[in-house]
Amino acid sequence: MTDAMDTQKATASAWFRTLRDEIVASFEALEDRQTVGPTASLPAGRFEVTETKRSADGGADAGGGLMSVMRGGRVFEKVGVNISTVYGELGAPAQKAMAARGIPGMESDPRFWASGISLVAHMQNPHAPAVHMNTRMFWTPHAWWFGGGSDLNPCIEYDEDTVAFHQTQQVHLDPHGTDLYPRLKEWADEYFYIPHRNRARGVGGIFMDDHCTGDWDADFALTQDIGRAFLPAYVPLVDKRRDTVWTDADKDAQLVHRGLYAEYNLVYDRGTKFGLTTGHDANAVLMSLPPMAKWV
Repeated sequence: MTDAMDTQKATASAWFRTLRDEIVASFEALEDRQTVGPTASLPAGRFEVTETKRSADGGADAGGGLMSVMRGGRVFEKVGVNISTVYGELGAPAQKAMAARGIPGMESDPRFWASGISLVAHMQNPHAPAVHMNTRMFWTPHAWWFGGGSDLNPCIEYDEDTVAFHQTQQVHLDPHGTDLYPRLKEWADEYFYIPHRNRARGVGGIFMDDHCTGDWDADFALTQDIGRAFLPAYVPLVDKRRDTVWTDADKDAQLVHRGLYAEYNLVYDRGTKFGLTTGHDANAVLMSLPPMAKWV
């Protein structure tokens, strides 16, 4: 069982790296196309890649990953595509949080292993939607599960973009069961909600966590298709809106909307809390924060 799970861990980790490479190449290709408007004179953006490390108590090696960030491009004002594979023992706060979610065995054996990809894009053009995507696998001696999804966060909403984004997600989920898309859409609506603002962070998407049917291959295949849905769901929307003329009022609305994004990630996001609590590279964990934001 251990040998089989070790192989599955390696397979999942390699898949997240492959997905990362595909997204980075696609986003740099978007940058290579000449744009119009205020960003036309900018050079095509490129990702800066930095290795990240997680240190356990006493400085022991506990895994790490790659932080890939592009800043000040023609299309992307800031976009990060991070992958990591980390392991060790969970501290008391993380153990408590896991136990509260019904994860068994946390008190007796706090060892863990986690691997995944996390992406957040903040755009130059206010008409081009910001977006978030992540998929991950988590293991403890008593349990394993997958999680993730993607959600669209436009500051200026276009109904046809929202419909297209959701339809592409559904096309990729339906082969795994026609009940999945409605369930994961509802989960995203609940998860990406900002209680203190009484509103959603964006226009939704799909989300799941603690997903384990007992069939690793089937659950991993679903997780892969959540990842595969991302580029066809998102890139056409960027292509459509990247050259839309914007006003100062549009830019102001974008900065205010980014404030919502920052509030959510710092106050509610489970991944942000986990990364900071378990000692992962803080810059990588907080990569999701926008380069500029404002509050009214």
